[in-house]
Amino acid sequence: MISVVVPLLNEEHSLEELYAEIARALEARGEEFEVVFVDDGSTDGSMAVLSRLHDELANVVVIHLRRNFGKAAALQAGFLQARGEVVVTIDADLQDDPAEIPQLLAKLDEGFDLVSGWKTRRNDPFSRRLFSKIFNWVTGAVSGIHLHDVNCGLKAYRAEVLHGMRIYGELHRFIPVLAAYRGFRIAEIPVNHRARQHGRSRYGPERYLRGFFDLLSVTFMGRYRHRPLHLFGGIGLLMGAVGFVILVYLTMLKIWGESIGTRPLLTLGVLLLVVGIQFVSLGLLSELVTSQHEESVDERERMETMVEEVLR
Repeated sequence: MISVVVPLLNEEHSLEELYAEIARALEARGEEFEVVFVDDGSTDGSMAVLSRLHDELANVVVIHLRRNFGKAAALQAGFLQARGEVVVTIDADLQDDPAEIPQLLAKLDEGFDLVSGWKTRRNDPFSRRLFSKIFNWVTGAVSGIHLHDVNCGLKAYRAEVLHGMRIYGELHRFIPVLAAYRGFRIAEIPVNHRARQHGRSRYGPERYLRGFFDLLSVTFMGRYRHRPLHLFGGIGLLMGAVGFVILVYLTMLKIWGESIGTRPLLTLGVLLLVVGIQFVSLGLLSELVTSQHEESVDERERMETMVEEVLR
């Protein structure tokens, strides 16, 4: 089965057309599919439209959240209810083209675990395209996972990619990064992007600032979650080494009879040495917390998330 998860907020005018386009794209494959609509606290008539679709169609699942929790929470709710071996996500505003879904699935069949769309020709205002380019470049530079359009809403996943993955805050933007850090194979293909037909965009430039902080969190958790001492210890040793060299230099000046008590360099050297020791201590404490957590996790369950295949 293929599960198509559709997070939405106030998209009553596009829902019926969206389902019809999804159905046309997937029925040609001859595989069973379901469409999981997640209403993220809409205040228009979206829920009435979804209720009607649910009553008329057996493969429509509707999830109604109590209030607007954000796209990440809506996607997480949809992932938990999806029954398919393959999960596709698509935005409800009709800018993502459902006709591209078979291409995503074909790319999955080549052996990839996650396929992300790349809106090569975006039908968005210039300012939004500019912010998006900057955001994608920064994401690649910080995370090491280079995609042209990491935040594209049109993606296809094998279900195991989503097992155990917690999406909250603004982390839905970085699902490919999280998946890559867990060892899954990531691909990207160009997809068609259409102009918005109904309503207006609810995203502003401030989301990229929030996204940057989430990027730092994702990168830290992905690269250093199981070895925090490598990060904090490395920073601490570097700062401590610089501070130590400064203090040795000042000590030599003192031996040669020069006054060092009023030099700002003395304060800097002591500060760097003390802060460096604190960073190393923080790394050791983090290692202790990490090791205790690893001991509490069932070893078989932990290894199952790491092993791709066993040949006997």
